[in-house]
Amino acid sequence: MEYISVKEAAEAWGLTARMVLYHCTNGRIEGARKISNVWLIPKDAARPEDGRKRNGRKFPAAKEKGVND
Repeated sequence: MEYISVKEAAEAWGLTARMVLYHCTNGRIEGARKISNVWLIPKDAARPEDGRKRNGRKFPAAKEKGVND
């Protein structure tokens, strides 16, 4: 199996290297292995879904009060 580095995966997926490390650490990249201090990612691994969600707050709170009308 061929592996790529975190930097190469970040460039291929359009993510930052830090975000790829985040996905590796949380087990979201299937087949990724950590050897010593280096993450190895399978060359054919799929880009993981971004599991973060927005907090759901509505920003135009002033509009609800009639301030911006």
